[in-house]
Amino acid sequence: METTESEPAPELSAEEEMALIRDITAAAEAHAKEGDIFFLITNRWWQSWIDYVIHDLAGVPSNGYHHEFGSNTPRRPGAIDNTNLLDDMASEVSDMQIELHDTLVEGRDYILLPQQVWEKLHSWYGGGPTLPRKAINTGLSQTDLAIEVYPLRLQLLLMPKGEQAVVRISKRVTVDVLRKKACEVFDLVPDEVCIWDYYGRTKHALMDNLEKTLDDANIQMDQDILVEVTTDANGSLDGACMSSIQEDYFGSASTYLMTDASKSGFSNENLASLCYGSRSYSSSLMQSQYLRSSSGDLDNVPGTVGVTTRGSPSGLTGLLNLGNTCFMNSAVQCLVHTPEFARYFREDYHCEINWHNPLGMVGELALAFGELLRKLWAPSRTPVSPRPFKTKLSRFAPQFSGYNQHDSQELLAFLLDGLHEDLNRVKHRPYLKSKDAEGRSDEEVADEYWANHIARNDSIIVDVCQGQYKSTLVCPVCGKVSVTFDPFMYLSLPLQFASTRSMSVVVFTCDGSAPPIPYTVSVPKQGRCRDLIQALSNACSLRNEERLLIAEIRNHRIHLILEDPVLQLSTIKDDDHLAVYRLPRLEKRASYVQFVHRREDLDLGNNSSSTSWKPYGVPLLAQISRNETVTGSDIHEMARKMLVPMFRNHVAQHSAVQSSLSTRTQSYHTDSSKFQLQLIDDSNTVIEQTDYAIRVPQSSVATVIFVNWSKLDIKKLNTNHLEHLPEVFKYAPPAKRTRGEPLSLYACLDAFLREEPLVPEEMWYCPRCKEQRQASKKLDLWRLPEVLVIHLKRFSFSRSTKHKLETFVNFPIHDLDLTNYIANKIPQRQTYELYAVSNHYGSMASGHYTAYIKLLDENRWYNFDDSHVSAINEEEVKSGAAYVLFYRRVGEADGAASNGTQSCVKRSRRSSQR
Repeated sequence: METTESEPAPELSAEEEMALIRDITAAAEAHAKEGDIFFLITNRWWQSWIDYVIHDLAGVPSNGYHHEFGSNTPRRPGAIDNTNLLDDMASEVSDMQIELHDTLVEGRDYILLPQQVWEKLHSWYGGGPTLPRKAINTGLSQTDLAIEVYPLRLQLLLMPKGEQAVVRISKRVTVDVLRKKACEVFDLVPDEVCIWDYYGRTKHALMDNLEKTLDDANIQMDQDILVEVTTDANGSLDGACMSSIQEDYFGSASTYLMTDASKSGFSNENLASLCYGSRSYSSSLMQSQYLRSSSGDLDNVPGTVGVTTRGSPSGLTGLLNLGNTCFMNSAVQCLVHTPEFARYFREDYHCEINWHNPLGMVGELALAFGELLRKLWAPSRTPVSPRPFKTKLSRFAPQFSGYNQHDSQELLAFLLDGLHEDLNRVKHRPYLKSKDAEGRSDEEVADEYWANHIARNDSIIVDVCQGQYKSTLVCPVCGKVSVTFDPFMYLSLPLQFASTRSMSVVVFTCDGSAPPIPYTVSVPKQGRCRDLIQALSNACSLRNEERLLIAEIRNHRIHLILEDPVLQLSTIKDDDHLAVYRLPRLEKRASYVQFVHRREDLDLGNNSSSTSWKPYGVPLLAQISRNETVTGSDIHEMARKMLVPMFRNHVAQHSAVQSSLSTRTQSYHTDSSKFQLQLIDDSNTVIEQTDYAIRVPQSSVATVIFVNWSKLDIKKLNTNHLEHLPEVFKYAPPAKRTRGEPLSLYACLDAFLREEPLVPEEMWYCPRCKEQRQASKKLDLWRLPEVLVIHLKRFSFSRSTKHKLETFVNFPIHDLDLTNYIANKIPQRQTYELYAVSNHYGSMASGHYTAYIKLLDENRWYNFDDSHVSAINEEEVKSGAAYVLFYRRVGEADGAASNGTQSCVKRSRRSSQR
């Protein structure tokens, strides 16, 4: 593929390029809207440009770093070359001239640039090829934007000619645009063409609503679209076409339900598409078809056998990994081995499917999950392929399509919600509004909220997994208290003790008002540079007219200046050394003067002795306004001010003259006859105390001035201030302790239920103040479910980073006692026992999921690692990989509990519990 080149524009300096790109980027992001064009640029070239402007630029770079002074400047990058992003093989089968590799990751392989930024860089450097992508709206708000890097890739099949073509098209365009695109490709007249959703080579729906978007029509990546030429000028199908729909639908459904897959002529891919009917067809036809199958020969389908005996243990069947589907396998195994679900889905649950629920999947998700569950509980231990289930899952939850790694908890949340909607016993949801408490007791109000919830939501999922919060909001201005009682499906607990980080620094003043002072502050572990500055500002009582400048010190010189407030603190290592300079705020842009200390050293090499100067201690930093004239006397005065509190004879005077800088400076002058302050510039020229102007380069981060200390003069310094700059965090090996000591599950629960103010983005509208208020919020547990799912929040996300907490959490396997956590005081103890764990190992990018499951009939734990199932000891269950915990309530009558091989609990029990 040829790379389009353009003539580069005249070169600018790195500083000019950086400033211009930063300004353009800020303006583009502030006014971003749907339809804006963004451009992909290879991360390889982008990083070379960043390195170029960082090393060459004297001002503030985009990532918050200033590199070591005097370092070599890298070459200006050449033309932009995006060819490593392209898939030449894919381009050969697409009507698009340029196709991207399917596995590109933003931030690793490419960067997205606003159009104005791309055009400016392209005018400077040329190159290509140009890879534009549109911003599309992904939510209800106009600000919910995403860049559609991979538009839908669809295969058009023209009938009856049999021609094929592959097109790329945005999922936000309408069906009419797709139809016109098909006509353009096949040279057809739009009025004589109709198009079909041909997912899995099955006619699912006639796409006759031309105003509907492809996203709303549930069109998936890489699916087929059937293009039919009709004789009807109105574009509708005749009777022959309609009969073909019914034949395709009923033929495929009955074939799957009544035929052994291994004996049929269908491949796994065909079976995935023939698994069940689609939501696009008449729900009454679907219902009769499914009911007929389930009441007839359903139990004869391989993998759907019911009860087994203890002599042939069931429930030990693994799931094949289809490619990064370990997250799905882990979550599914935990749900499949939930006792209530194992019993429910192995009975005749079809009568509870809500075929008409607009919020559900017309029963398809419940049927697919039930079929998979039956196979996993079959006596055969041959691993099962979850491909039909994943195909159905991808159709209704496109975020889980493809074969990328996903979050098992996110899948679990979708499955529980989707199964609830498919199995909701409420066919017509009434509109109910909860009344204000008006002095009523919490018990009465909570029961009313729960009754209203059950009146609209009543399913096996609610019976088993849903509990109730008490949420209390208090207005900080008027004291208005709002209490609501909301349902929950699972608890997401923060790993509280791992969310902060201690950082040690030394703060230097530039006016000599105080000696260097060390500080240790606590900051968010995933915080930014502004969090560290804020914590230090509070610790040192920073005044409004002052600011702090953070620098990393290496080899007794400033290596990096961290001025970008959004710089991630995770980029600062524990063994780094930070100096913080307390400077006055200037209206104009500042230039810096760095005073690097050097001490006298005797060099005995080459059989002769000579004096050399070696860098020493922590440099001092002063600032001046840009374009300000500086003399030799000014330079000496800057050094004197900062050195005043470091002289040994100044210690006794310091408290007496603390408020008078002039007195301290005079004390310094009184001593000046006893030593010589020797200042040398970087060209080894002595700086005299004269009124001659000294040039401070405007493009330099800091002008380096060396302070040479003789052996006699350095003894007059309190060198402890300059010699000992602590590490950011001094690691000490912890004392030997049990694994449970770092963090308990109860501590996580305490942190979750702790009262705290709402974040600014979630302000509460106070009905009394009639304004948005940052209210305090307190959660309490009010009603606990039969099965309690606990999600440990190990993953944290920001715009640019993803982070995993490896904290070991000590969670009880037996006797999780939540009695004291229930705000609704009831006489029964609330105790739970662990029966399943979804584990995550490794990093977010290359991690792996497994599941630990306890077979209650066997009273034994097993490790479900995709298709491999093996027994483990109970003590192995606790690990730092635990991600989602599954607990079941235990009581006096639960001694004979089972995952699913014993008889079903009567439905009346659920009703009495509600």
